Formats: sequence, structure tokens, C-alpha cells
Amino acid sequence: MQERPGISAIFPAYNDAGTIGSLVVSMITTLDEITDDYEVIVVENGSTDYTVEVLESLAERYERLRVFTHRQPLGYGGAVRFGFAQATKELIFYTDGDAQYDPRELKLLLPALNDDIEVVNGWKIDRSDPLHRIVIGRVYHNIVKLLFGFKLRDVDCDFRLIRREVFDVVELESDSGTLPLELVKKLQDAGFRFAEVPVHHYHRTYGKSQFFNFPRLWRTGLQLINLWFKLVVLRQHMRRIAARRALLQREVARR
Repeated sequence: MQERPGISAIFPAYNDAGTIGSLVVSMITTLDEITDDYEVIVVENGSTDYTVEVLESLAERYERLRVFTHRQPLGYGGAVRFGFAQATKELIFYTDGDAQYDPRELKLLLPALNDDIEVVNGWKIDRSDPLHRIVIGRVYHNIVKLLFGFKLRDVDCDFRLIRREVFDVVELESDSGTLPLELVKKLQDAGFRFAEVPVHHYHRTYGKSQFFNFPRLWRTGLQLINLWFKLVVLRQHMRRIAARRALLQREVARR
């Protein structure tokens, strides 16, 4: 891998007015240190606070910031997928807009992306959340690890650096918070290789989690069952992966 690769950094943002500004500035400062070719993409997802105003102000100041606003929410997965589709650089980094991860720690992930690795996944050194969220998070992690056969230490850590080329093979569909599970499962089943790097996790200082409430947990449970049925029982994605790989091979052969 070249020393200063092109990087697209993506943040989905929903009611993150108190954090998204500092995250964007920190991300731009970090990318300036490690590459000459980058873009920062923020996918605003139907916020009801002043997130849009913060982003519009930042976009006037930073030319490499690309802001996409949606008055009708896309869902967490929909926002991340939209960001992936807009990315133009060879590497894609994404994390959440709530500042529970430090974007400067992208510098920890980059050295792990050697020629044998397609995905670098962070794992939380220590989860800085209220006790009930820690308990629910651990139960959730163990359940999905068992159901989907995940090999990662922390599949629930949305702090990832991915080679853009993997999306020529893997197609994502989830619009909800199950998107990270679909992403990791399909990448794993496609044979892409992972590295894992420890990263810090911080207390949420602004806003409220959209995941940790009982109606959302119930909906997520139903979505989880549906995703498991599609990816573990039906496994139709494996045929799509094989077809996409065959198409890519034919395109290479024609060059």
C-alpha cells in the first residue's frame, strides 16, 4: 500500500449538533497529517436539532467536506450505505457522529492495513457507557457472535477502515442498526481478511442513543432474526458474491 493513500472519511449524523463540528475538524486535521488526497463525508439523517446548521457552516470553511442532508431519515444503515456510495477514494473510514470514538485514532488503524488485509476493525479497549448499556451490549454481542459465526473480537465497534474495492464484490442492503452485522458477515463470507486494533471508547457527552430503548431493541430483534435468516439460512448473498467476482474477472481479462 502506498504511504499516503486516498481516504474517504464518513460520518452518519443524527442529532449530533454538539459533537459533529469537533469531529469533522479533528478528522480533517488528522487526514492532513497522513495523506494529501482525502474527503470527509457527513450524511445528515433527518436531525431535529441544529446539526444541519453546524454542517452548513463547516462546509463554507472546509472545501474537502461534503455534506448530504436528508429531511426524511434514511435509518442508520441507510446513511452509512449512502456514505459508502459517495466515497471516491481508495480507502474508506467510517465511524459515528456522537464522538464516542476519537477520529484521530485512524492513525492506529492505517499501519495494520498491509497487503494481506482488506479491513481493519477497531475493538473497544473499555466501553464507557452506563452499566445497563454495557450489559445489553455484551448480551447483544454474544448473541450475534453465536448466531452469525463472527470471528471478530468486537463486531459492534463502528470504527473501521476498509478498502473501497471490497464493495465491488459485496452489496449491502440494511437500512437499520443491523448494517454493521451485515457488513462484517458478508465481508467475512467473501473471504476478505481482517486485522483488529484496540481503540478507545468515550462517554457520550451530547444527545441520546437511538438504539438503547425498548421499542428500538424490539425492532432490532426482529430485524436481527430476518438478517440471520437471509445470511445464515438462505445464504443467497454467496451466489451474488460469486457472480460479482466472475464479472470482475471477465472485465480484467478483457483489458
